[in-house]
Amino acid sequence: MVTANVAYVVIASVAQHPIRGHARRLIAECLRLGALDELTELRLAQWAHMLGFRGHFSTKSRRYSTTLGALRAAREEHQRQDAITTGRLPLFEEDTVLVVAEWQCAGRGMSVGDAVIAGALTSTSSSRPGGPHDF
Repeated sequence: MVTANVAYVVIASVAQHPIRGHARRLIAECLRLGALDELTELRLAQWAHMLGFRGHFSTKSRRYSTTLGALRAAREEHQRQDAITTGRLPLFEEDTVLVVAEWQCAGRGMSVGDAVIAGALTSTSSSRPGGPHDF
Protein backbone atom coordinates (compact mmCIF):
# COMPACT_ATOMS: atom_id res chain seq x y z
CA MET A 1 0.00 0.00 0.00
CA VAL A 2 1.21 3.50 -0.80
CA THR A 3 1.03 5.82 2.17
CA ALA A 4 -0.22 9.39 1.86
CA ASN A 5 3.30 10.79 2.33
CA VAL A 6 4.78 8.56 -0.38
CA ALA A 7 1.86 9.40 -2.68
CA TYR A 8 2.51 13.14 -2.16
CA VAL A 9 6.19 12.74 -3.06
CA VAL A 10 5.32 10.70 -6.16
CA ILE A 11 2.66 13.24 -7.20
CA ALA A 12 5.23 16.01 -6.87
CA SER A 13 7.68 14.05 -9.03
CA VAL A 14 5.01 13.49 -11.71
CA ALA A 15 4.89 17.27 -12.18
CA GLN A 16 8.52 17.18 -13.34
CA HIS A 17 7.85 14.86 -16.30
CA PRO A 18 6.68 16.04 -19.75
CA ILE A 19 3.11 14.76 -19.35
CA ARG A 20 0.00 16.61 -20.47
CA GLY A 21 -2.09 18.15 -17.73
CA HIS A 22 -5.05 15.77 -18.06
CA ALA A 23 -2.89 12.65 -17.79
CA ARG A 24 -0.95 14.22 -14.92
CA ARG A 25 -4.22 14.82 -13.01
CA LEU A 26 -5.38 11.24 -13.65
CA ILE A 27 -2.07 9.83 -12.41
CA ALA A 28 -2.16 12.06 -9.33
CA GLU A 29 -5.73 10.98 -8.58
CA CYS A 30 -4.80 7.29 -8.95
CA LEU A 31 -1.99 7.81 -6.48
CA ARG A 32 -4.24 9.72 -4.07
CA LEU A 33 -7.02 7.11 -4.22
CA GLY A 34 -4.49 4.28 -4.05
CA ALA A 35 -3.43 5.54 -0.62
CA LEU A 36 -6.94 4.96 0.78
CA ASP A 37 -7.33 1.73 2.76
CA GLU A 38 -10.77 0.96 1.34
CA LEU A 39 -9.43 1.03 -2.24
CA THR A 40 -6.21 -0.98 -1.77
CA GLU A 41 -7.59 -4.01 -3.62
CA LEU A 42 -7.86 -1.90 -6.79
CA ARG A 43 -4.06 -1.35 -6.77
CA LEU A 44 -4.54 2.10 -8.30
CA ALA A 45 -1.12 3.34 -7.20
CA GLN A 46 0.61 0.39 -8.89
CA TRP A 47 -1.33 1.09 -12.10
CA ALA A 48 -1.10 4.91 -12.02
CA HIS A 49 1.20 4.87 -15.07
CA MET A 50 -1.69 3.26 -16.97
CA LEU A 51 -4.11 5.88 -15.59
CA GLY A 52 -5.59 3.31 -13.21
CA PHE A 53 -6.55 0.81 -15.90
CA ARG A 54 -5.17 -2.65 -15.12
CA GLY A 55 -4.82 -4.13 -18.56
CA HIS A 56 -3.53 -3.69 -22.06
CA PHE A 57 -4.57 -0.48 -23.80
CA SER A 58 -6.55 -2.41 -26.40
CA THR A 59 -8.36 -4.76 -24.03
CA LYS A 60 -12.00 -4.84 -25.02
CA SER A 61 -15.12 -5.30 -22.97
CA ARG A 62 -17.49 -8.22 -23.46
CA ARG A 63 -20.37 -5.97 -24.48
CA TYR A 64 -18.50 -4.21 -27.23
CA SER A 65 -15.69 -5.77 -29.17
CA THR A 66 -13.86 -4.88 -32.36
CA THR A 67 -10.44 -5.51 -33.81
CA LEU A 68 -7.68 -2.98 -34.25
CA GLY A 69 -7.79 -3.75 -37.98
CA ALA A 70 -11.47 -2.82 -38.12
CA LEU A 71 -10.75 0.41 -36.25
CA ARG A 72 -7.90 1.20 -38.63
CA ALA A 73 -10.10 0.51 -41.69
CA ALA A 74 -12.90 2.71 -40.32
CA ARG A 75 -10.42 5.52 -39.60
CA GLU A 76 -8.96 5.22 -43.12
CA GLU A 77 -12.41 5.32 -44.73
CA HIS A 78 -13.41 8.33 -42.61
CA GLN A 79 -10.23 10.20 -43.61
CA ARG A 80 -10.82 9.34 -47.28
CA GLN A 81 -14.44 10.54 -47.19
CA ASP A 82 -13.39 13.70 -45.37
CA ALA A 83 -10.72 14.40 -47.99
CA ILE A 84 -13.26 13.89 -50.81
CA THR A 85 -15.96 16.09 -49.26
CA THR A 86 -13.51 18.91 -48.52
CA GLY A 87 -12.07 18.81 -52.05
CA ARG A 88 -8.59 17.68 -51.07
CA LEU A 89 -9.01 14.39 -52.92
CA PRO A 90 -10.86 13.97 -56.22
CA LEU A 91 -13.71 11.45 -56.35
CA PHE A 92 -12.55 8.31 -58.19
CA GLU A 93 -13.72 4.75 -58.28
CA GLU A 94 -12.12 2.48 -55.69
CA ASP A 95 -9.84 0.71 -58.20
CA THR A 96 -8.78 3.81 -60.17
CA VAL A 97 -5.05 4.43 -60.45
CA LEU A 98 -4.09 8.08 -60.81
CA VAL A 99 -1.05 8.51 -63.08
CA VAL A 100 0.77 11.82 -63.22
CA ALA A 101 2.54 11.77 -66.59
CA GLU A 102 3.85 15.31 -66.94
CA TRP A 103 7.00 16.55 -65.31
CA GLN A 104 8.46 20.02 -65.59
CA CYS A 105 11.88 21.21 -64.52
CA ALA A 106 11.58 23.99 -61.98
CA GLY A 107 15.34 24.63 -61.88
CA ARG A 108 18.20 23.32 -59.86
CA GLY A 109 20.01 24.56 -56.82
CA MET A 110 18.90 27.40 -54.62
CA SER A 111 17.20 30.58 -55.67
CA VAL A 112 19.17 33.79 -55.22
CA GLY A 113 17.21 34.60 -52.06
CA ASP A 114 17.75 31.11 -50.62
CA ALA A 115 21.48 31.36 -51.40
CA VAL A 116 21.73 34.71 -49.59
CA ILE A 117 19.95 33.33 -46.52
CA ALA A 118 22.03 30.13 -46.54
CA GLY A 119 25.20 32.18 -46.93
CA ALA A 120 24.23 34.43 -44.03
CA LEU A 121 23.48 31.45 -41.81
CA THR A 122 26.66 29.57 -42.66
CA SER A 123 28.90 32.64 -43.06
CA THR A 124 29.77 31.67 -46.64
CA SER A 125 29.51 33.54 -49.89
CA SER A 126 26.13 33.52 -51.58
CA SER A 127 27.57 33.96 -55.08
CA ARG A 128 27.95 30.24 -55.79
CA PRO A 129 26.66 28.70 -59.03
CA GLY A 130 23.68 26.39 -58.89
CA GLY A 131 20.80 28.82 -58.68
CA PRO A 132 17.60 28.33 -60.72
CA HIS A 133 18.96 30.47 -63.58
CA ASP A 134 22.31 28.69 -63.79
CA PHE A 135 21.67 26.04 -66.45
